[in-house]
Amino acid sequence: MSAHLSSIRALIIDIDGVLWRGAQAIPGVAEFFAFLRARNIRHLIASNNSARPASDIVKRLARLGAPITEDQVLTSAEATALYLPRLAPRGARVFLVGGLGIARALTHAGYRLVQERAEIVVVGLDPNFTYTKLKQATREIRRGAKFIGTNPDKTFPGEEGLAPGAGAMLAAIEAATDVMPIIIGKPARAMFEIALEKLQAAPSETAMLGDRLDTDIAGAQGVGLKTILVLSGVTTREMLKQASITPDAIFEDILALHHAWQNM
Repeated sequence: MSAHLSSIRALIIDIDGVLWRGAQAIPGVAEFFAFLRARNIRHLIASNNSARPASDIVKRLARLGAPITEDQVLTSAEATALYLPRLAPRGARVFLVGGLGIARALTHAGYRLVQERAEIVVVGLDPNFTYTKLKQATREIRRGAKFIGTNPDKTFPGEEGLAPGAGAMLAAIEAATDVMPIIIGKPARAMFEIALEKLQAAPSETAMLGDRLDTDIAGAQGVGLKTILVLSGVTTREMLKQASITPDAIFEDILALHHAWQNM
């Protein structure tokens, strides 16, 4: 798709493995966002990371010289809060396994966070995941609470390599309950449909920029988006050779993408 980058009018951008790895920024972030603004390409951050509030992402990008607004950020935490009313009314009791980002999104949406007798169990990336939380989530689900996962990412890229993601915690709870979670984040349609609504863009003019084949690329292809993979995160060239999923375009990182795009 390199020859057709010029047809893109809107871009959905993943962050972990695309814009940074852990605390380390990937080179070219400021220049890439300046290019998007100069070309009037609408852009939205769409991250499966539910632990981090949107405000933190905005502040970090500002420090990197890439200013955006909170309205240009969609986390799986926000997407989950927007989806939950289909399953339970606002005010319902939620047992949460997750970080500050999902806690804020749920309470802002009107849900009550409780430690027992929950109607819903929501599970996202939780840096403080413990056996006690695993046991309580298991009890609540076995009592009949609905089981919701913010995203299925088993790992995410950090400075020291891959670290356990929300999917690893979901797997533990699924093993203990024999119940599969309802997934909201990528690759589920809900995340992409909300992103397109925020961008006010059609799938045919929109691309997904990500580092994961199983979530970013497969999910975007499922809703008809163009797909751009960067190799600065989870996916390696060796993994590409064995994969059944084929992105429309592949670049080493956003710096390489930027250079190719600006020369169209």
